[in-house]
Amino acid sequence: MKKTISVLVVSTFCYIVFAQTVSKDQMQRGKTVFETYCLTCHQEDGTGVPKLNPPLIKTSYVTGDKRKIITWVLSGTTEKIEIDGEYYSNNMPPQNYLKDQEIADVLTYIRNSFGNKSSAISATDVKNVRATMK
Repeated sequence: MKKTISVLVVSTFCYIVFAQTVSKDQMQRGKTVFETYCLTCHQEDGTGVPKLNPPLIKTSYVTGDKRKIITWVLSGTTEKIEIDGEYYSNNMPPQNYLKDQEIADVLTYIRNSFGNKSSAISATDVKNVRATMK
């Protein structure tokens, strides 16, 4: 019994550690996508523009459910949105022309920059959300 519990604890620990691992390559690719498509609205430091473009710094939208932020990037928004008690009214065009890997990279970059520390997003995560939107 003790061996089974030990193996389970070690396996769970390894899964948590490896699931949270973000590669330097993915961060660099994500930074490149961010600088190309996101920086203008969300600013170099992720602060956004008050009342127009939401910040990327420790908001529930960025650090929360992966599916929510993937869906937002794929579909964009034309509505005034509320994030953590603040409202933002600038339209965000859909970024669905980006490849699954590009979206995964930029979202992983955002979720691990600007003081954020969240799990990585994979191209498979993006592919699965994209498939539910068709």
